[in-house]
Amino acid sequence: MRYAHIEKGIFKERPNRFVAKVEIHGKEHTVHVKNTGRCRELLIPGATVLMEYHPDAKLQGRKTEYSLVGVYKGELLINMDSQAPNAAAKEWLETGGFWRAEGEKPENIRREVTYGQSRFDLAFTLKGRPAFMEVKGVTLEQDGVALFPDAPTERGVKHLEELIRAVEDGFLAYALFVIQMKGVRQFRPNEEMHRAFGEALRKARDCGVKVLAFDCDVKENGFSLDKAVECNF
Repeated sequence: MRYAHIEKGIFKERPNRFVAKVEIHGKEHTVHVKNTGRCRELLIPGATVLMEYHPDAKLQGRKTEYSLVGVYKGELLINMDSQAPNAAAKEWLETGGFWRAEGEKPENIRREVTYGQSRFDLAFTLKGRPAFMEVKGVTLEQDGVALFPDAPTERGVKHLEELIRAVEDGFLAYALFVIQMKGVRQFRPNEEMHRAFGEALRKARDCGVKVLAFDCDVKENGFSLDKAVECNF
């Protein structure tokens, strides 16, 4: 997953979930934040941030020329574009994904597929069986542990319940946590933030939903899924 135009800036403040004030080339700009999560441990005044520049913003009817997509947490580069994990996961599936070492490859990969009361991020066929995958981007890290969510997510609980239902109906089902950074040693649900999500994730696992977590090779102009990370819950 790659960006065409990236600029660096200095984060100033975040008036609301959708916009931030960033200094770019010595001038303060209002930029769109492509992540509605809290990100309080990331968006700290003075932090170096990355913006995707949209040269045709006016033609597209955009209110801002920049979208905030990444941040440096010290020396650690974290992609925080909440739309990017789905695109990166699709690219990963197209190259074989988790099953590449087994000589298998998902087929008929599609995005945004409706099932029941939910719309899953990805659907595909694996070994002749239909499968659904829900993708969650992870930007919260504490002492080498990746945590999700960083804010309560009833929507996330609902998606896990729908994945369980899909398994009961004979589908393969996967919950993929895309950790948008390197350097973590394990993943676990953030039950201090949302206990119900952790309970739902354990129930999904026990009902046959495959839970996967992968870190990412993050560059300033994009990222790709890299190594499997231990799931501890």
